[in-house]
Amino acid sequence: MKGRDKMNALTARLGIKYPIFQGGMAWVADGKLAAAVSNAGGLGIIGSGHAPASYVQEQIDIARELTDKPFGVNMMLLSPFVDDVLEVVLKSNVALVTTGAGDPAKYLKRLQAQNIMVLPVVPSVGLAKRMARQGVDGVIAEGMESGGHIGQMTTMTLVPQVVDAVDIPVIAAGGIGDGRGLAAALALGAVGVQMGTRFLTATESRIHENYKAAVIKAKDVDTLVTGQYVGHAARVLKNPMSRNFLKLEREIALSGSDDFKAVEELGNGSLRKAVLDGDRDEGSFMAGQISGLVKREESSAEIIQSVMAEANALLDHSALQQQLQVNES
Repeated sequence: MKGRDKMNALTARLGIKYPIFQGGMAWVADGKLAAAVSNAGGLGIIGSGHAPASYVQEQIDIARELTDKPFGVNMMLLSPFVDDVLEVVLKSNVALVTTGAGDPAKYLKRLQAQNIMVLPVVPSVGLAKRMARQGVDGVIAEGMESGGHIGQMTTMTLVPQVVDAVDIPVIAAGGIGDGRGLAAALALGAVGVQMGTRFLTATESRIHENYKAAVIKAKDVDTLVTGQYVGHAARVLKNPMSRNFLKLEREIALSGSDDFKAVEELGNGSLRKAVLDGDRDEGSFMAGQISGLVKREESSAEIIQSVMAEANALLDHSALQQQLQVNES
């Protein structure tokens, strides 16, 4: 099946208009944001993070009140509440589940039996192949440009290798925030994209105004990666919290110690402090390198329409052919 056919098959199965997934960001991606993205033609995704099942049910109920369109849930498989969240998801019969931080194999049959698609986020070709063997419906190949927890490969290198390695739909993620990113992802063989950072500043996003302002103000070099020494690398915006975190973990690593409890304590609750309190000093403002392209607050509908318009213009055959001819002359 050719790329465009795979894209059409995916959007048709999900019942969505555009091949744009909204990232299931913990504490950020709630029912209101997911509904807004789905109403705009994309696929909204509720982030469960480490929240209890009651929270996930509440957000699903909110989304159901605000949209009659399909939406999904991101399940964090290391969450202590994951089994309870699974029951909520099954009862609610959402369109899709994305997974992170773990192996979804034990949940696959129950989810797919209810026609719920399962797409794990993968940072490597090896993991993508393993997930394909287990029978997932597709994978989200996420490069290290993304915000939050990341792998080691860039989107540009990861996506085409995953596309070549598996025969299931591949969604590209990491550093994608406009129509150029969508067009590039499709050219690499992906059937759609997942965007997180771009939706941080959506008018429907719940994050504190300080968080939105930090993303809009950010330049291309205003993120850093923490947690590399403890095995939980995460991309965040530069601020006192992230700088102190990075300094402390480096000092511990250089001392030869493997006791990173102080680092973990520093990070505890920091994302919540950013999202809900807008704490500039102690909050962890997770955001991707695409932050430098985010210039203003817009509605989810405006974001999706601008991305699609730009991508369609770039993918128009005559426009591409003309550009190639100019480059050859």
